[in-house]
Amino acid sequence: MKILGNSNHGINPLQKHLLYGSCILSIALYGFQLWFYKCAPTAYHMKILEKMQRCTVIWILGAFKTSSLYGVEAIVGLITIKLHLQKLGGKSQLRANKLLSNHLLHLLIDLYLNPSSNFKSIILDSLTN
Repeated sequence: MKILGNSNHGINPLQKHLLYGSCILSIALYGFQLWFYKCAPTAYHMKILEKMQRCTVIWILGAFKTSSLYGVEAIVGLITIKLHLQKLGGKSQLRANKLLSNHLLHLLIDLYLNPSSNFKSIILDSLTN
């Protein structure tokens, strides 16, 4: 990343911001639904992601390492990583609710909420509907 945007030549801060949002952040947050839920301990993951975002924001602006994270994030135009994860989690829940009523995901949720039900009978009932 230092080669892409050093002080002599390279990409400008707008392109750095676009690169971070489209490539780096999407790769870093791939599969976050597996560990980011209500009762899960997320302190370790959040600490790593906050360090990543801090390094990237300083890289985008070329700011000093002692700069305040929230101030530099505001200048760059990024939201905090926790709020970004909450936004993505809400979007994934909306996608799950928009699925058809006989989708496998709904069947798995029903099975999770009612563990005494038989999985085979649930699938057969959904196939007949």
